Amino acid sequence: MNDPDEAVRRRRPRVRVVAAAAAVALAAPLAGCGSGGDGGPPTINLYYPPEQNLQKVVDTCNTQAGGRYKIVYRVLPRQADDQRVQLVRRLAAEDSGMDVLGLDVTWTQEFASAHWIREWTGQDKAEVEQGTLAGPLETAQYQGKLFGAPKNTNVQLLWYRKDLVPEPPKTWDQMISMAQDLKRQGKPYQVLTMGAQYEGLVVLYNSLAESAGGRILSEDGSKAVMDEGTVRALEQLRNLATSGVTSPSFSNATEDPVRLEFQAGGGAFQVNWPFVYPAMQEASPDLAKQVAWARVPGIDENTPSKVTIGGVNLAVSAYSKHPELSFDAAKCLRDEQNQKFSAINDGVPPTIEKVYDDPEMTKAYPMKDTIVEELKEPAVRPLTPAYQSISTVMSAVLSPPAQIRPQQTADELRDAIADALESKGVLP
Repeated sequence: MNDPDEAVRRRRPRVRVVAAAAAVALAAPLAGCGSGGDGGPPTINLYYPPEQNLQKVVDTCNTQAGGRYKIVYRVLPRQADDQRVQLVRRLAAEDSGMDVLGLDVTWTQEFASAHWIREWTGQDKAEVEQGTLAGPLETAQYQGKLFGAPKNTNVQLLWYRKDLVPEPPKTWDQMISMAQDLKRQGKPYQVLTMGAQYEGLVVLYNSLAESAGGRILSEDGSKAVMDEGTVRALEQLRNLATSGVTSPSFSNATEDPVRLEFQAGGGAFQVNWPFVYPAMQEASPDLAKQVAWARVPGIDENTPSKVTIGGVNLAVSAYSKHPELSFDAAKCLRDEQNQKFSAINDGVPPTIEKVYDDPEMTKAYPMKDTIVEELKEPAVRPLTPAYQSISTVMSAVLSPPAQIRPQQTADELRDAIADALESKGVLP
């Protein structure tokens, strides 16, 4: 959306190490189990990324099902690419042992175009759309139809040292200038974020392009555009990389190393996912007291930034033997109470806006107002079945950021994206 070596890519990073879930993944059979062939309730196989406390949500839904079905949690591999490979290969083989699928937000269009997942319609669709934030909902649509139920979302924030800067910057240029002033004073100054050749770099550039009012693809996703706004974003990315305020490892930086660098005390600013907050509270409590958060800076001072969102959508396999029950199970897994539970216990921000108003969310998400603010005006990655191909070529062309030549790089990206669109997705 994405992978980084230890952090999550193309979806939200984890708040905790999920060794228990990983162990379950090793034990789970690759072939889907039977669907109640022993006379018991039908089995609904849920294929979903590792999430430490998701089994408790599954247990809750099984209790609510009252014997109509039993959800079994089949844990996917940790890395997003490995998850996609397993899902794609089994769906391409029309495996009927898969029922509910946890899809990275960048996969929904690809899977829908391949006719691997079912459309959400009628009352099921209405229930999913009710109260769901517009940005996450957009990631679950393809050609005007709904193919996923947004279970959780994510968005990056600006984390800054309030003992070094009194107010957060409104623009990237302001942030660079603040960092340069701190550097001259011999204080911690670095602007830390992800610049390695992987999805994290594409996420950064997509946020800059959307913030500049740029379009990478045409509105229908069929053509590469790379307009003036995307060129401004390239200028901004190059300026950051050549400003003297990034880490020496910027062109190799991924989520967790960025977090660790900031925790080590060298950074004044960090653009990263909310998982850094609980990690900092645990690893560097004294530093955490000096860290505040704000909306990610924009390009123009009077135009709020648009920040790229991540997350997971729940889809129902086209080959499920129990589609109606699968839709029901998916709705339960992502209902208000279960989204709140997962948000508090597994650090995955909700897609239902009302959940953020719950008093229990305040302690777990003191930055929730900023998260919601960004989610209401988000940047969504290009919605196309060919996104995996586009992401691959974009990260290659954008890397290393210091060597970007804005107009020339925009032209190169336009040609590379046009070629990627012809691939219609890369199937392993």
